[in-house]
Amino acid sequence: MSFLKLCLIALASFGVLFLVAKLIGHKQISQLDFFDYITGITIGSIAAEMATELENPWKPLVAMLIYGGVTLLLSVITNKFPRSRKYLNGTPTILMDHGKLCYENLKKVKLDLSEFMVMCREQGYFDLTSIQIAVFEYNGKLTILPISSQRPATPNDMHIAPEQELLFTELIMDGRILEDNLKRMGLDLVWLNKQLKQHQVNSPKDVILAVCDRNLKFVLYEKDPSIKSMQSRKNE
Repeated sequence: MSFLKLCLIALASFGVLFLVAKLIGHKQISQLDFFDYITGITIGSIAAEMATELENPWKPLVAMLIYGGVTLLLSVITNKFPRSRKYLNGTPTILMDHGKLCYENLKKVKLDLSEFMVMCREQGYFDLTSIQIAVFEYNGKLTILPISSQRPATPNDMHIAPEQELLFTELIMDGRILEDNLKRMGLDLVWLNKQLKQHQVNSPKDVILAVCDRNLKFVLYEKDPSIKSMQSRKNE
């Protein structure tokens, strides 16, 4: 009986943790600020405690709900009152400005020079003289504005107007036709079979992946054991 109770409590812990995570919202690890990071660890620890607590599982449950509720409340406050973000999340700090290191700001964010240089190299800046401004964001990420002469050239710089790329939709995956996606694109099996014939493919089962955009640009990757690497063919 106790084993069954333990299983049920563990499942309940997983369910509550899932609901709390949904309420808090989805963020990548790199987007979490310090408070979100600590809260996430704490909620996870409480959920683990609840999963093994047979006597009073409601205690860690209440703690989990309180932590989740406070985190959600702070999120609502920062959205409705932008000025509160300065006190709850912190503010960005300039670490390098016009080629000059701001040593006092480095000390303020508790970042030493070696850590700063590692963060620069991670973004491809091995030469600090190519950096115009470096900003340490409140989520612990470094944002860099390069010197204009060092940044990559854009089509606008070259007076070129490239065609806007569109999102591709999967029509065939692992040899299986995704009919819902096909209908969403306003296409049908007749059109798809015609495309396969044009690419000299006998059956959808011979295709690993086939995608298409709104301009009917069709790309497929064949499933052919005699070819070591996948080959892509495109409509002209």
